[in-house]
Amino acid sequence: MQGHIYVLSHPDHVRRVFVDNHQNYTKGIGIERVGILLGNGIMVSEGELWRRQRKMIQPLFHRDMIARMVEHIRGANLQLLEKWMACAEKNEEINLTQDMSEVTLNIVLRAIFGDELETIVSTHGSNPFALLTEETERNLTFAYKFRALSKLIMDCVSRRRAQNQEHCDLLAMLIDARERKSGEPMPDKQLLDEVMTLIVAGHETTASALNWMWYLLAQHPAVEQRLHQEIDSLPAPPATIEDAARLPYARQVIEETLRLYPPGWLLTRRSIDADDIGGYPIAPKTDVFISPYLVHRHPGFWADPERFDPKRFDAAHSAQRNRFCYLPFALGPRACIGEHFAMIEMILHTALLARRIRLRYLSRQPVELECQVNLRTKHSLYMMPEKRQ
Repeated sequence: MQGHIYVLSHPDHVRRVFVDNHQNYTKGIGIERVGILLGNGIMVSEGELWRRQRKMIQPLFHRDMIARMVEHIRGANLQLLEKWMACAEKNEEINLTQDMSEVTLNIVLRAIFGDELETIVSTHGSNPFALLTEETERNLTFAYKFRALSKLIMDCVSRRRAQNQEHCDLLAMLIDARERKSGEPMPDKQLLDEVMTLIVAGHETTASALNWMWYLLAQHPAVEQRLHQEIDSLPAPPATIEDAARLPYARQVIEETLRLYPPGWLLTRRSIDADDIGGYPIAPKTDVFISPYLVHRHPGFWADPERFDPKRFDAAHSAQRNRFCYLPFALGPRACIGEHFAMIEMILHTALLARRIRLRYLSRQPVELECQVNLRTKHSLYMMPEKRQ
């Protein structure tokens, strides 16, 4: 007989599963399908393998490494800005959803492959990773096409090992990473799975969040105006992590977007041994769903929870909030390792584009949610870019 499945939406239950008793839970329903796409990378692996990989990958997201990646973030966004400015000149609409997918993929590929990305693209005549933006379905057919890129990635790894040249990118750090106790490098299969994970996880969630953010800004002119005032106060376009730190309201806009539309809208866990959550007995091997989408809208912890209000995330409000009622990057030991990188990327994107352009939403059909692996808009959003004076 099929056992119970529980859906959790209270911060106390979030704390129990993700923090206080996290060792009693593994990944749950759906992780097998993710594994077909990403292999046994850090999103999928468990136990000692996960702990070892987490320690080896952690340096990729240290502050100094993120600072080096800012040039890739700027480069990709300035390229997009040029496109949007040209469309504004011609009064041409843009497919916002497609553009967000392309710019975030561009950023993560630049961060992973560095200057070698241009070589990969020129060798193949086009970007072989473009299928991530061209195909929206995340089914088995897509998974097999994506895994077919494995040879390209490992050819790149082999070439670097043979040439023994210095590279400053994430792939170089993965190749050079060593297990703390044994001093051994990652096995090739594990290295490949981690690269695949970085490409997908570093692209799709950020693209979804930025797609929602521009939509919300277009619907709330007062928020947009305050954001513009903050961005305009910078003497020059932002170019560093320190510049991102000077944009607290931009961060609040992004945080409030992630509250309303968390890309990881449903997180799954499976109990190992029996537990008790909120007075409900949880049997071993029970699947538990934790929904950030529901937690972020819990009326007991968020006033007027459906309203878009970035002020919720100013210092005063944040200090008073239950820390377990907001989890766009999950919480506890399995929280997203790339959270800081993603926030810097989104803040700089927002500042670089909104400094020169405002977007006006072209309403063609009701905005619908598509609740798959990520929380996306069911249909592409179209916008009219306008130059800001």
